[in-house]
Amino acid sequence: MTYSPNIIGFACQWCTYAGADLAGNLRCKYPPTVKLIKVPCSGRVEPEHVLEALARGADGVLIGGCHYGDCHYKEGNYKTSRRMTVLKKLIEDSGHDPRRFRLEWISGAEGKKFAEVMDEFTKELAELGPNPVKGGN
Repeated sequence: MTYSPNIIGFACQWCTYAGADLAGNLRCKYPPTVKLIKVPCSGRVEPEHVLEALARGADGVLIGGCHYGDCHYKEGNYKTSRRMTVLKKLIEDSGHDPRRFRLEWISGAEGKKFAEVMDEFTKELAELGPNPVKGGN
């Protein structure tokens, strides 16, 4: 059996979630192990959400938001960027590999980019192996 990483994605409803929808409409291929959670804005994702997902055994967590200057809420993605810089250190301090977390800016018109990012992140996580929290399962 081939190992497929379990990825939790927090996706801005205006951009990244729309990009994922477009990827499906364009029939872009990407791994089916991505579970997207639609959020109003990437700025609404708290660091605790990411840490909890990793603590519960997610192999990787992605936050996707709008490009700078395109945020529906004006500055949500800037807030996200500041928070996630600190989050990488918290991830490390909690005993997880910071490579298990990824932040991407993907617009609603970038379906192909969404699929490429998911494919790339899945490959990176597969090289890291399962989240140690899972106990090697």
